[in-house]
Amino acid sequence: MSLTHFDAEGRAHMVDVSDKAVTDRVAVAEGAVVMRAETLALVTSGTAKKGDVLGVARLAGIMAAKRTADLIPLCHPLPITRVALDLAPDADLPGVRITATVRTTGQTGVEMEALTAVSVAALTVYDMLKAAEKSMRIEGLRVVLKDGGKSGRYEAE
Repeated sequence: MSLTHFDAEGRAHMVDVSDKAVTDRVAVAEGAVVMRAETLALVTSGTAKKGDVLGVARLAGIMAAKRTADLIPLCHPLPITRVALDLAPDADLPGVRITATVRTTGQTGVEMEALTAVSVAALTVYDMLKAAEKSMRIEGLRVVLKDGGKSGRYEAE
């Protein structure tokens, strides 16, 4: 198996997608911010000092997905047609589960945009709650679904 972001001499390069078909593409990524139950209570009660934690994190994730090509050196700038983030408090974790769905019609996929959206949303949750708990953990960042393009559909187990 060869890695597409390296040329024959092993130098990093941006993949040429000009010969790829334009298709509908979607990617879904997930992750979680694990915290103490008392910290999660600040989120669910709306009493976090910095305000609406989930609303601000949702906007941060959307903004991040749109800026992925500025953050990840070899990503193509893409015309994203949809970014949706779901941030769900989960008492069993305890913490916040984050899912991002990103869509485009283009020549390359949006897995990196979905991963970036979840990452920045999780970092925003941490930032907004760090005064209450510095020991929070960001966990489980992964692509759970990718569809479209030559390689077809991938679903995580």
